Amino acid sequence: MSRARVGVAVLTMGTRPAELGALLDSVAAQDLPATRIVVVSNGAALSELPPGVTGVELPENLGVAGGRNVAMERLREFGDVDVLVDLDDDGLLIEPDVFSRVSAMYDADPELGIVSFRIADETGFTQRRHVPRIGRTDPMRGGQVTTFLGGGHALSMRMLERVGGWPDDFFFTHEETDLAWRALDDGWKILYAPELVLQHPRTAPTRHGVYYRMTARNRVWLAKRNLPALLVPLYLGSWTALTLARTRSGSGLRAWFGGFAEGVRTPCGERRPMRWSTVWLMARLGRPPVV
Repeated sequence: MSRARVGVAVLTMGTRPAELGALLDSVAAQDLPATRIVVVSNGAALSELPPGVTGVELPENLGVAGGRNVAMERLREFGDVDVLVDLDDDGLLIEPDVFSRVSAMYDADPELGIVSFRIADETGFTQRRHVPRIGRTDPMRGGQVTTFLGGGHALSMRMLERVGGWPDDFFFTHEETDLAWRALDDGWKILYAPELVLQHPRTAPTRHGVYYRMTARNRVWLAKRNLPALLVPLYLGSWTALTLARTRSGSGLRAWFGGFAEGVRTPCGERRPMRWSTVWLMARLGRPPVV
């Protein structure tokens, strides 16, 4: 019986050659070899890659969304990949059976669109923001969810053919949620599988200087692109309230509201509001699209 063929995509900016090398070694150590491995360098020269790894050097930084679309298209051109696995360049696969488990999951369920890995640091700790559920839930509890983690995940190539790839203009932040919502609305399942671990250094999202502006702008674009009109003000209102409650930085709040205004006044791509049945599904799964 044939198995779902796994292709790997890694996005890098050329600043972590040692970490990238370690990640590729962990990919090579998998008990089910990847059919293809593509490394995309976002606006930087690539260091030497291991044999069998395809490198793509982009002349400019296209962001997470744009760079991953380039990797996706390159894997699609090969024509021999059923499941795309995206991995952060400073991550590490600590178990050798990740790809074989992923392949078996997709073989068992033709409606499976996305599998979200668990992100854990060197001690095995998973940060709260890396659990794709609301509230203080157990990071070891798997099951169907409404979004997924960007650092480590698997995507059905059949699903991507139907719903499209990443939203290029987002650059980074919320691109996973945009793809997840479109996948759910097309009838695909999203599974959080905590047994699939990507080891990753513990970080804070606000380490990026433009985080506040991009997260606000893209939050508005996300709502404008995907939500029924009635839910747009509810979704954006709830996130504005949460931001005011959580943010202690005055400069961060100014950047956030600047990004929010940018999102309101600028185009966000084609609007395709999800069906109300999808809204209800998300509510049943514990995360209606108003929070």
